[in-house]
Amino acid sequence: MVKICVLRLGHRKIRDQRITTHVFLAARALGAIEGVLCGEKDLPIVKTVESVGRQWGGDFKVKYEKNWKRFLKSRKKQGWKVVHLTMYGEDFSKKTKEMDKGNWVVVVGSGKVPFELYKMVDCNLAVTNQPHSEVAALAMFLDRVFKGRELGLEFGGRIKIVPDKCGKVVVRGKNH
Repeated sequence: MVKICVLRLGHRKIRDQRITTHVFLAARALGAIEGVLCGEKDLPIVKTVESVGRQWGGDFKVKYEKNWKRFLKSRKKQGWKVVHLTMYGEDFSKKTKEMDKGNWVVVVGSGKVPFELYKMVDCNLAVTNQPHSEVAALAMFLDRVFKGRELGLEFGGRIKIVPDKCGKVVVRGKNH
């Protein structure tokens, strides 16, 4: 079974709060097991994602890590592979076919990504060679790696949305 950790690199507290929150919410909803916030310390993001987990269920954890290099080196020693989602990298469609096994740290940058990261990772994947959203890139990556299975995940939370053609059907309460 594939395990995915999403590392948000270079978070800037004032500028990136909303997008970083969305990176972690997308990661959580689409099958990742954890998120790591690197850059400026921003505990309200951690608390927001934890709160979503308490309400909606699941086991996704998020934490702040000051030193991204140390974190990545530690994970690599544990056998994790590291992939960086970027506009400047290898062909996304070809490489994601090889990623259906093992544990992966997915680096999603904010601002200018240090060149050192490009050399440190196992692969740099060009989701597209055009400017794009890091949230969309992450969602595409997770969908390709999990082959759509992430769309049927059950989270077991206190809140659940029931699919409906037209309207909002919300079920509240433990074990629905």
